Amino acid sequence: MKIRKNDTVLVIAGRDRGKKGKVRFAYPEDERLIVEGINFVKKHARATGQARQAGIIEREASICVSSVMLVCSQCNRPTRVGFRFLEDGRKVRICRSCHEVID
Repeated sequence: MKIRKNDTVLVIAGRDRGKKGKVRFAYPEDERLIVEGINFVKKHARATGQARQAGIIEREASICVSSVMLVCSQCNRPTRVGFRFLEDGRKVRICRSCHEVID
């Protein structure tokens, strides 16, 4: 998966199309992300003791990685992600539009 935690992404599909957010959690095995302020769902919760609050709780649900694009920190545009090997042998992510290193 080419998107990692703490990346800034732009939603390109779904009801939150056009919104930007920061990736809070990444689940590579499921190819899903949790992005701050994106894909809110309402969950009905019953109170269990003193720990949980009862009622309707809004929380962020996961979103498919194919519905977002990484926003390059250099050119500040949504871009596809490529890979390149540096001279010291490290593999890094690059922006496909400005060819700058993302990592």
